[in-house]
Amino acid sequence: MEAVAKLRNYPTGPRKMRLLADVVRNMEVEKALAILEHHPQHNAIPLAKLLKSAINNWEQKNDGKSAADASLIVKTVFVDGGRVLKRMRPAPQGRGYRVRKRSNHVTIIVDSKN
Repeated sequence: MEAVAKLRNYPTGPRKMRLLADVVRNMEVEKALAILEHHPQHNAIPLAKLLKSAINNWEQKNDGKSAADASLIVKTVFVDGGRVLKRMRPAPQGRGYRVRKRSNHVTIIVDSKN
């Protein structure tokens, strides 16, 4: 039985988050958590938190079975673009440049290996 966890409107670019999502895709949960906890990218912290949430969701769905006994894997991870905040930055000669502050939505699905 698979379990889902979602992170909505996290304020970083989707391309940066996808690089990190590609690292943990189809990996065992314990190994993925270890990699995310020691990864230098700042996106690793919320992604590790989201993965822990998906593990807890799986445990609740499966009547409190331990995730370590079930050998869970990260079945799918996908990152979609979220809302874009549009801001103005001052530019020469009284003009303004548009700055697009991007955000993303991350969805993680974990499932037992069997």
